[in-house]
Amino acid sequence: MRALKYAILGLLNRKPMSGYDLSKEFSSQIGNFWSANHSQIYPELKRLLDEKLVVYNIEISGDVLEKKVYTITEKGRKEFLRWLNKDEPMGPTPKDVFRLRMYFCNNLDVETRIRLLKHQLSQHEERLAFLSDEMKRYNTVPPIDSDAFGDYLVLDSAIMREETTIRWLKKCISLCQNGSDEK
Repeated sequence: MRALKYAILGLLNRKPMSGYDLSKEFSSQIGNFWSANHSQIYPELKRLLDEKLVVYNIEISGDVLEKKVYTITEKGRKEFLRWLNKDEPMGPTPKDVFRLRMYFCNNLDVETRIRLLKHQLSQHEERLAFLSDEMKRYNTVPPIDSDAFGDYLVLDSAIMREETTIRWLKKCISLCQNGSDEK
């Protein structure tokens, strides 16, 4: 399945965008749970054009700068909604290189384990702080039929994920330091 196809169709279903605008979206809100870069987005846009799921208009900005602004077609909207309505089985566990390293951590001395765990902890605490700042946009839960509602749900999930990972890392550090998870 080409998940990027549906991510792009979903974004274009909200509003017309250029390839650059789409890239910015993958660097902001969607970037909290899905990533794509220029080298993936532009070939996917070409495929979507070939499949007649999107069209574009050329807009002039300034004296000579041209940009293609993509819009979802009715066919694209129907395909996006068909995908959106599918009930998918749970996917495989995402690959996590750090957890793989911890699986084999008995091959590391305790000081190295603790150093690596503390570094991960610091990174996850920074991410949690960032996500918590993002959540400040919402004074209340957005209306369930708004574009913001999905962002709120996924942002809440990302915060919960980071909180759980932080608890796990602290437990790992405690186990390495004390042989128990007592703090």
